[in-house]
Amino acid sequence: MSEFNRFLPTLAAIVAAAGLVFAPPSAAFAQSASQTAASGEIAPYHARFDRGRPVVAVIGENTGTELTDFVIPYGVLRQSQAVDAFAISTRPGLLKLRPALQIQPDATIEEFDARFPDGADYVIVPAIIKRDDPALLTWIRAQSAKGGSIVSICDGALVVANAGLMKQHRATGHWATHKLRSNTYPDTQWLTNVRYVADGNIVSSAGISAAIPTSLALVEAIAGHDRAAAVAEQLGVAAWDTQHDSARFHPRIGNLRSFAAPLANRWFHRMEHVGVPIAPGVDEIAVALTADAYSRTGRSHALTVSATREPLRTRNGLTVVPDTVTGELPGVDRVLPEFDAIPSARMLDEALAGIARRYGRATARGVALQFEYSIKH
Repeated sequence: MSEFNRFLPTLAAIVAAAGLVFAPPSAAFAQSASQTAASGEIAPYHARFDRGRPVVAVIGENTGTELTDFVIPYGVLRQSQAVDAFAISTRPGLLKLRPALQIQPDATIEEFDARFPDGADYVIVPAIIKRDDPALLTWIRAQSAKGGSIVSICDGALVVANAGLMKQHRATGHWATHKLRSNTYPDTQWLTNVRYVADGNIVSSAGISAAIPTSLALVEAIAGHDRAAAVAEQLGVAAWDTQHDSARFHPRIGNLRSFAAPLANRWFHRMEHVGVPIAPGVDEIAVALTADAYSRTGRSHALTVSATREPLRTRNGLTVVPDTVTGELPGVDRVLPEFDAIPSARMLDEALAGIARRYGRATARGVALQFEYSIKH
C-alpha cells in the first residue's frame, strides 16, 4: 500500500469530523430547480447622481484577498466598457492576493470616498482572510447605506454577513462553508445548488468558478443582454444563468482521492515554484485563473515573472507588481508558456490540463473541486 493510500483513511476521518456530506449529488441537485427559481434576477441598473456609467468598487483587504474572486469581476466588468470599476484596498500599500499575486490598488477606501462621496453603485466583495476587519466592515455598511448594491463572490458572503447586511435575505456562498454560514448566520436563508442569488440590493455567488457568470449577469443588468453576450463570447463562455450543482463537488465516494490529493501532496512532495509570465497588456483573467489553479495543487506555487520589476498594467487596467524578473529566477523552478489567444475563461481548462500532465489527474480534479468547476479531461 502506498503512503498516499495509507493517508486516505486519515483524510476521510478528518472530512467526516468536519461535517462534510458524503452524498450522491443527484438527490441534492433535484432540489435545485426550486432554489434556482427563488434566486431571482439581478435588478436592472438605474442611473444615479447623473452618472454616465455606474461606479463599481472591487474591495480587498491588504493582507489577504482571494485572487480569482477579486480579479475576475474587475476584469469582466472593465472589459464590458459599461462601468467605471476601481480596485480598492482598506489601507495604503500593496494588495496581497491569495494564493498568489500582488497588485497596486487604484485607491484606498478613504481616497475612493473622497472622489465618490455618494458611494459606489456596486461593491464587489471577494473572500477575505480577515473577514472581521473593522475598517472593511464599516466601509461596506456605509456603501450599502448610500444605496449601493453589495455583491459577494464565493466566501465574500462571510464578509457581507459579518457586516450584518444579509439578515433576512436569501444568499449563497462556497459549498464548503454552508454549514458554517447556516450556524453562524441563521437569520439568512442560505441557498445551495445555485450559481448566484439576487435579493434586493444583495447579490451573492457560489464558489470560485461562479465569479465569471455572476460578473456577466451584472453586465447584463447594467448594459443589457446583447452587451453581456458579446463579453461572454470574448471570454469563451456559453451561458451565465443561475443553474449550478454544488453538491457534485462535495467529498463523496468516487471523488475522495481527488479531494485528498492537494492536501496529501503537501505531505509527500516538494513544493515547486512555477513562473507565470506577465507583460503590459496581459490578460488579467487568464493570469488569475492560472496562478490560482497552480497554487492550489499542494505541489506548486505560482509567481509572476516580468521583464522588469516595474508595476505593469494588464489588458483591463489592473496594476500588477511582478514577483520576480526574467533572468533572475533563482526561486523559480520552471516558467509556463506565455498566454496565447485562448479566450480568458478557457484558461482554467488549460491550467488544469497542465496540472494533470505534471502532477496527475487526481491533483487536477482536486483543484477543480475547490473551484466548483467540472473538469473537462
